Amino acid sequence: MRLVERDEHVRSLDGLLDECRGRRGHVVVLDGPVTTGKTELLRVFTERASTDVVVLRATCSRAERALPLGVLTQLLHSASLPLDIADRAAQLLKEGAASDALPRTHHDTVEPEAVQLFQGLGAVLLDLASESPVLIAVDDVQHADDSSLHCLLHIVRRIGSARILAVLTEDAEFGAQHSPFRAELRRQSQFHRLRLAPLTRAGVAEVLRDRPSGPSVELGDGPPQQSDSPAAPWRVDDFFRISGGNPLLLHALIEDHHLAGEARPQGYGLALLNCLYRDKPVITYVARALAVLDQEGDVKALAQLAGTDTEAVGRALHDMEAAGLTDNGVFRHPVARSAILDGLQAPDRAALHRRAAQLMHARGAAVMTVAHHLVESKHTQGQWAVQVLLEAADQALLGGRTWFATECLALAHRSCGNEQERPGIRARLAQAEWELNPSAAARHLTPLAAAADTGQLAHGDLLVLLRHLLWHGRTSEARPVLERIRDARTETREIAHAVPTRNTELWLAATHPQLARRHQGPASAGEGPPTLADPHGDPWLRSAAELAGLLTDGPGDPAADRAERVLDGLGLGLGRTSPWTEEAVQLALLGLICAGRLRSAADQCEKLLAEADTREAPVWSAMASATRAEIAVRQGDLAAGAAYARQALTQLPPQAWGVAIGFPLGSLILAVTRMGDYEEAAKHLTYSATDGMFQSRYGLHYLHARGHYYLATDHPHAALADFISCGELMRSWGLDAAALVPWRTGAAEAWLRLGNRDQAKRLLHDQLTSAGADRPRIRGSALRLLAATGPMARRPDLLTEALDLLEDCGDRYEQARALVDLNRSYYQLEEYRRARMVFRRAWHVADLCDAGPLAKELLAASGDCNNPDTASGSTDGIPSLTGSERRVASLAVMGCTNREIASKLHITASTVEQHLTRVYRKLKVKRRKDLPVDLRSDLVKTERAQLDCG
Repeated sequence: MRLVERDEHVRSLDGLLDECRGRRGHVVVLDGPVTTGKTELLRVFTERASTDVVVLRATCSRAERALPLGVLTQLLHSASLPLDIADRAAQLLKEGAASDALPRTHHDTVEPEAVQLFQGLGAVLLDLASESPVLIAVDDVQHADDSSLHCLLHIVRRIGSARILAVLTEDAEFGAQHSPFRAELRRQSQFHRLRLAPLTRAGVAEVLRDRPSGPSVELGDGPPQQSDSPAAPWRVDDFFRISGGNPLLLHALIEDHHLAGEARPQGYGLALLNCLYRDKPVITYVARALAVLDQEGDVKALAQLAGTDTEAVGRALHDMEAAGLTDNGVFRHPVARSAILDGLQAPDRAALHRRAAQLMHARGAAVMTVAHHLVESKHTQGQWAVQVLLEAADQALLGGRTWFATECLALAHRSCGNEQERPGIRARLAQAEWELNPSAAARHLTPLAAAADTGQLAHGDLLVLLRHLLWHGRTSEARPVLERIRDARTETREIAHAVPTRNTELWLAATHPQLARRHQGPASAGEGPPTLADPHGDPWLRSAAELAGLLTDGPGDPAADRAERVLDGLGLGLGRTSPWTEEAVQLALLGLICAGRLRSAADQCEKLLAEADTREAPVWSAMASATRAEIAVRQGDLAAGAAYARQALTQLPPQAWGVAIGFPLGSLILAVTRMGDYEEAAKHLTYSATDGMFQSRYGLHYLHARGHYYLATDHPHAALADFISCGELMRSWGLDAAALVPWRTGAAEAWLRLGNRDQAKRLLHDQLTSAGADRPRIRGSALRLLAATGPMARRPDLLTEALDLLEDCGDRYEQARALVDLNRSYYQLEEYRRARMVFRRAWHVADLCDAGPLAKELLAASGDCNNPDTASGSTDGIPSLTGSERRVASLAVMGCTNREIASKLHITASTVEQHLTRVYRKLKVKRRKDLPVDLRSDLVKTERAQLDCG
């Protein structure tokens, strides 16, 4: 039989109803899967019936199948009948309820008393039809009680010349249970069967054309889009793919799309549950098993989990496919699976997953599959399950699924019956939770410390515990753990236990120097000098130790080269199970920063941030953002530095940072201070810094930033105290690297504010002596301050040298400071022409950095003659300049020579001269110094774009 769409079915029924009015009765059976919209079609048709038709409705239910004459009672009570007919019907129904003669099953012989009752009820309906046409609508007739079925058959046999149209809906798999009723219907000449199936794509498109207004739907042809994104408009293919043409699901999906732009559990999911629960119980059981196994099981596995045979499972899968619920045995949308699972009671859902875990383990399924069911069941069944969970946790960490790894480890820890193994599992759990939120992992530290005291932790677990205790500033608890690590060298000769000790000491020397033993005596045979990392043990701890050793010895090109090799070899390092990967990466980035390779460090940070976005790695993201903030501040991009630091403190809450919070806080305080936002800087300084932070490398960044805040707010004594404290800590730790924290230049500036040039000069000479030629940033900053300690006539030379060094290293903020000082020097030396040209450059660079206080200082030092609003000629002609002329003129305003402009713009010096000649003529000026300062805006835009790209 040809499958037609819903509207054609309705038109067919309308035609039969017209024949019914002409005293030609019919009986129609609408069949098909329960979810193909038979009920909706029946509702639409009955609502369209005109006022001259008496509509009798009944809905059958599996729960009411044992209620005699239940369907007939619904039919006769569903409409207002004439009084005499209503009284006769009520009397007959009353007699039927009191009779014992009604058949208990359809196969029983019907008693004469029951036959008389059926004849009476049939006569009632035939008499009603003599007065007006009658429409009998029975939904889900497969669930009708047997007495009502007998009565319906009695009416159908006499329907030929009566004005009665009976429309029945039934399941396509009505089957042998009701074969006598179906066989009797099919023998009637007035019998019609309409087979319903899911809508075709054209049918779905037709429904969508009549949809209410809502989010965009593209009705054109084209490949199916991913409809999980609310932002993208859906196509017809999306609706057809997800609904399978099922009218009930389609209308729910349209409503979901109208309200939320995506399938919702309370819409599409609820409609799917309605489809399942109205069908045969076996379909519900198989659907639940399919939702639990989620493509992992075949028909046999589904049968075992559903508690039925494979033949029943095959029929159920066929029915769900025919109804549009599944596609090749898979639910069409994730919401379907989640709705089925969420619809289960918690104990039932856990029991299903527990059985699934046993089943899949017995069938040799992948450990991740079995572990998923174990975690969902929150229960294990023996040591095999614990081992599966531990192995799955390792795989999850490799794949970046840290949250699932913690779930596996937590269940394994709860279920492990071996008390000797539980501390090791807890240590692994603490590390996995630390990667998500270090403050959450802190709850494991006390029991792990107790296990360490009793010798229940392996050497690697002791190292992880030490790192976590120090992260949270719990130094007193960390000391005995550290001693046990050191004692392991004398307790065993096994290399696996002995060799990490030196690497641990090197890492401590660069991170928590107060606890490190910098001199451990002569090295054992074959181990190399004590300042080098040991080649054995965890490779990531070895890399961290090597980088730490290079950092403490003074960061330079060897440290930077090694750092780049470590970062290039990281690959999928975010997914590695080693707890030392983060430390190695952090020290590698710091080595690049201290060596002045800021662009390389920034590129590596961007890669880490991009990879972290695809994984569950908030600690990685936060540390990469904090490092990116430090880089931006050193580049003089203050706004970006503040933004990255705020991002880091958002990605990881302050309480989770432990002592490491000094790193992002230092960058943020320094950035907003230099931008002139002292109120925000003061707010961040209210953070209650712990002693543990000042006993770690992270405290140095905080002290350095706080000192500069005190300088900016005119508290030089407090600033000096912070810088001196910073220096004392670094010297006592053997970590006195100016590239890490240039405390001497800060202290020298504080001494200058206090009027003590001799102390400032001594510190600056020490800084210049320790900073080699490969440290342009340190030398440039020191020379800038040293100029202030000497005679006025020598200052421009020192400041010019400082400016060249700072330009080489790319620190725009320090460039701006050097330019401000150079402008002031020229102004005081009455070299006004040079002062004006330097002023323009200084104003431009300060604006590029968002350094508001420097701009104010520049104006205050140079007077009104250098005000950017009045410092140069008319700006009327600027709009008339071409793009090339504006670029050349803006560089000329900065004081660049013709050759420098030619080099920057990749043109000839002759072309530069021609452009400048035309610029002078258009702006009506005679020389460079008369060019308007407003031309700097072109260069600002260009250089800001370069900053954004690099």
